Amino acid sequence: MTSSPDVVGWTNPLRDVEDRRLPRIAGPCGMVLFGVTGDLSRKKVMPAIYDLANRGLLPPGFSLVGFARRDWANQDFAKIVHDSVKQHARTEFREEVWKQLAEGFRFVPGNFDDDVAFANLARTLDELDVVRGTGGNHAFYLAIPPGFFGMVVDQLKEHDMVDKRPDAWRRVVIEKPFGHDLASAKELQKTLSEAFPTDSIFRIDHYLGKETVQNILALRFANEMFEPIWNANYVDHVQITMAEDIGIGGRAGYYDGIGAARDVIQNHLLQLLALVAMEEPISFDAPNLRAEKLKVLQSITLPRRLDLTTARGQYAEGWSGGVKVPGFLQEEAIRPRSTTETYAAIKLNIDNRRWAGVPFYLRTGKRLGRRVTEVAIVFKPAPHLPFSANATEELTHNALVIRVQPDEGITMRFGAKVPGTQMEIRDVNMDFAYGGSFVEASPEAYERLILDVLLGDPPLFPRHEEVEQSWRILDPILDYWQRKGHRPEQYASGGWGPESADAMLRRDGRVWRRP
Repeated sequence: MTSSPDVVGWTNPLRDVEDRRLPRIAGPCGMVLFGVTGDLSRKKVMPAIYDLANRGLLPPGFSLVGFARRDWANQDFAKIVHDSVKQHARTEFREEVWKQLAEGFRFVPGNFDDDVAFANLARTLDELDVVRGTGGNHAFYLAIPPGFFGMVVDQLKEHDMVDKRPDAWRRVVIEKPFGHDLASAKELQKTLSEAFPTDSIFRIDHYLGKETVQNILALRFANEMFEPIWNANYVDHVQITMAEDIGIGGRAGYYDGIGAARDVIQNHLLQLLALVAMEEPISFDAPNLRAEKLKVLQSITLPRRLDLTTARGQYAEGWSGGVKVPGFLQEEAIRPRSTTETYAAIKLNIDNRRWAGVPFYLRTGKRLGRRVTEVAIVFKPAPHLPFSANATEELTHNALVIRVQPDEGITMRFGAKVPGTQMEIRDVNMDFAYGGSFVEASPEAYERLILDVLLGDPPLFPRHEEVEQSWRILDPILDYWQRKGHRPEQYASGGWGPESADAMLRRDGRVWRRP
């Protein structure tokens, strides 16, 4: 099962627009990284920048400026990047690549409310334009808590760094969460848009940079065999799962008060739903792709009985991977009576012609049975089976499962005859694995997304309209949970979530998949 560039009408948006066999290479530019001491910068952003340089996708004069409250010199910052790259980079470490990249490193110490520091930052960018040839093109990556977004953007605007000259670009990159509800998301958009044009605001959802997520588009629109059955006539329901086998780790300060629904469903899972359910776009450029996703999000409605169609839980102490682990309330820095959920499941409906009557079940949780993210399209049973009941007693619904992580690929489940003299039918799986079908290794999501920022290529970045629609969907559920006032249901670590989540599907005559 492949997506060929020779398919009539198919163009791959992930290749160069002039010659789709050539890689896309960024022009003269640099990046300012706020929050250089955080896990995101050290484990994802810095290694991704090195990997891009190692693949020849960054210009020779690319520059990286770190900004943090540290008494560092440029060489201290270079040491931090070096250690991060050596530990987390996907590609091999090459000294010649490192030396060229490190020549463009600069560090500016200061706080986010420090006018002198931002004046120094402005001078540093001017210097890089001359010394490194960055051409006035700079991206500001805010790998910082959302509460500081507004302060940093205001400082950039105050010190004339957001719109420097007409022949250059300035862009801002922010990480989720994009607000904590609809009102705060709108306020964030107001703050950002007062400093940057809409097309210069890049909201990173790293799931959209994963190859398997992008392959949803190829699977649907480059293969005639799927599109005719991708609708309510044939699909029984859809399950979208993001399960983690770890707890909150050192994220207590961020996670407590945010919870699983805000952290994952509002962004990752609703974006996956939109890609699965959208109509075919006119083209895969940003406006047309976003328009179709937005239509889906606008068509989503909640069931009337949220008590029967939502579930939330907290992991209790138990065993995970053969190790005794604490419960959420026993984690360090968690409030003893915290009502933050570590598991959330919801049922959604899409009120349009393609999906009317097909429920979409979304779930996410920590300390579950295994780490997996997948989209399962579960089809209706055949209207008539000319076999005896005993012949098909082990037969379940056909399913198409898109595995986002780990073991990226696609599985088809269907019925086949068991070898022997009797007619006995059993479920079998047919697998497509990225690792077994393609020689080249898939780039990390952050490589793809950072390169897109530098190229100004926005198809994989959600716009504020999508973000606001996602909050429109989630806000009533969060409000209901708060009004209900009940504590999240406890579930055993290493299991698959609270009993109420299983009951939600049982009421519909269905069960959750066990990945």
